[in-house]
Amino acid sequence: MSVDRVEEAAGTGADSEAMTAESAVRTYAVAPGVRLNVRNGPGTSYGIVRVLPEGTRVPIFCQTPGTQVSGPYGTSSIWDNIDNGEYVSDAYIQTGTDGYVAARCA
Repeated sequence: MSVDRVEEAAGTGADSEAMTAESAVRTYAVAPGVRLNVRNGPGTSYGIVRVLPEGTRVPIFCQTPGTQVSGPYGTSSIWDNIDNGEYVSDAYIQTGTDGYVAARCA
């Protein structure tokens, strides 16, 4: 196999780069039966910007410490950044662990 064919097989085009970036974002389920408040900061003192409907899955781009909250998945002070300036308590997100699953927010 020539070098050219190896590169083609590896998918070095822009389409494969876009697919890699898209597949890198994992989503997690919000606790069943919960309509979850989304806040503009990592804590219950921050304003509610929207409410997620039941059955929603969310991406976690980064995580940061904040107000301690008790929910279906325990008590946690971890807050998940699910969009630009939007946070939810990790106590309501099924990540499979009590710890961090994403990088800390800058």
